Amino acid sequence: MYRVGQKEIDAVAKVLLSGELFRYHKGGECEKFEKRYARKLGVKHVRMTSSGTTALTAALAGLQIGPGDEVLVPACTYMATAVSVLAVGAIPVVVDVDASITISPKAIEAAIGPRTRAVIPVHMWGLACDMNRIMRIAKKHDLLVIEDACQGVGGAYEGRMLGSIGHAGAFSFNYFKNMTCGEGGAVVTNDDEVIRRAGCMIDCCSFYWSGREEDFVPFTASGSRATEIEGAIMNAQLDRIDGMIRAMRAQKKRIIEETADSGLKPVPAHSLDWECGSHVIYQLPTEAKADQFAALVGGTVCGKTGRHVYTEWDPLFHHQGAHHPALNPFALPQNKDCRMVYSKDMCSASLGFLNRSVMIGNHPDRTAGQVKALIRRINQAAAQVLA
Repeated sequence: MYRVGQKEIDAVAKVLLSGELFRYHKGGECEKFEKRYARKLGVKHVRMTSSGTTALTAALAGLQIGPGDEVLVPACTYMATAVSVLAVGAIPVVVDVDASITISPKAIEAAIGPRTRAVIPVHMWGLACDMNRIMRIAKKHDLLVIEDACQGVGGAYEGRMLGSIGHAGAFSFNYFKNMTCGEGGAVVTNDDEVIRRAGCMIDCCSFYWSGREEDFVPFTASGSRATEIEGAIMNAQLDRIDGMIRAMRAQKKRIIEETADSGLKPVPAHSLDWECGSHVIYQLPTEAKADQFAALVGGTVCGKTGRHVYTEWDPLFHHQGAHHPALNPFALPQNKDCRMVYSKDMCSASLGFLNRSVMIGNHPDRTAGQVKALIRRINQAAAQVLA
């Protein structure tokens, strides 16, 4: 959690004292946040959800992804990206990331098969994907693009907000994200029909509160709507995000600039002036040197983050895509021609990048003195490791 304080406390107290905790009422906090966030992102529609996972699932359902479809996901992302694909009955195909630690456009194009329907680029650790290339590939091959911006809240790519570039986008507001209400998320899109289906996925009973639509028949979904408490917190958080992102971007640029003579190589950035700036990531010559450097600076080897690396996604390797065998996407006849053979070494190129890359987290409240001390520690560690 980056920043939370009295503003959030007051917002929650106001909701509690009002007695209006359910999101469906005039002038509610969830509706207010959705409208404000849509304006900020430059999109038509935003719907809050209970998590980033349910936001991704709603986006996929909104785009009518389902059994018989393959969806390309990167080898480095939180497991929820692949889980959301299974949640709609489709099959995730894992493809390599490149030196940028984001999905490789070359790997996307190489992985496209006859069943490939969509791709989910993930703006991992606040790093922007190469969206221009990805969107060109998607257009060429008629693929849908769902941006996983769960770790890219507040960031942008060449001036366009992350999550707003693809056909749909998803955000997470859990404890670890740039904006947080503990848990929560949002699905975004410019497509009126996509948001209707996504909205039904989030709350298939919403017609009870907002009225039935003659041209839309709701389908059954388990539901993942947000509460007014989450909406209130997110409205307070939205007031904070721009200043936090500016601070982290400036911090990242200063660190990169003042370690430029150290011999360290920052991973390539697709949009350094616009990304979140939440992490500085260096690529070391060997895995052993990455381990040594991480220990000296207090960083983390990207390949040792557990759930963020495809080798740790147990449900895929065990083909357990649902609670009941009859609902398991891996066993559905519609998916019999989809690619679903997974191995721990299938994205060895990704493992090479990840196990040689060390990330150092930034924080908007880090003082100038603390930044200076961190830079000194990085330079000293580099001199020792790269000697």
